[in-house]
Amino acid sequence: MPHHHSHASHGHHHDHGDGDHGHGHDHSDEVEPALQTLIWKQIDFESIRTLNESEPDQGAKVVEKTWPQRLNAEPMLQSDADEQLLIFVPFTGVLKLHSLLIRSSEDSSAPKTLKLFLNRDDLDFSAASDLQPTQTLELSQTSEIQELPVKRTSFGNTYSLTLFIEDNYGDDVTRIYWIGFKGEFMNLNREPVEVLYEKAANPKDHTLIQGVGDMSTQGTRHGM
Repeated sequence: MPHHHSHASHGHHHDHGDGDHGHGHDHSDEVEPALQTLIWKQIDFESIRTLNESEPDQGAKVVEKTWPQRLNAEPMLQSDADEQLLIFVPFTGVLKLHSLLIRSSEDSSAPKTLKLFLNRDDLDFSAASDLQPTQTLELSQTSEIQELPVKRTSFGNTYSLTLFIEDNYGDDVTRIYWIGFKGEFMNLNREPVEVLYEKAANPKDHTLIQGVGDMSTQGTRHGM
């Protein structure tokens, strides 16, 4: 819903309309729209790659946190040699990306400049520094969930995202506690859904798709 687009860091401005659930007024307007459009099971978790993480698979684990786990302190992604991070997140189909959600902290380890690259699976730090990003986002120093709307026209066919954390608020390392995505997910119509989830990382997929295609061109349709 359009009127929710900036509520994540300003939830307290909306509590006047939620008198009947006063106990959860900070998040009551946040839960429903987020769950309606939150992209989670459509992320190809096993193929997430993070450069300059201090421990293996930290980036993947931060993305794998579910919505109810978004405020948990662990697992955490921390950069290693310096403050920069590069996180590649592929999806199991096509996504119309609406916004990125991130939780960091109030201290100087909070990421500051985030550059998003669309459908690039080949970036390293030097390429990410040289290339024009699809969009640049400025992050705040806060432990609240930040929701960062993207230019929807630029991210209408998102197969993968690369997140380049270029700098932070002054610490030697950057720490991130949760990363989430909102948008509309479209199944690749040439694949049945169950294949999409079971075999997304299987290189033999294309032979299976080939087979499906061959079947559809035989039989009743060849005379049309």
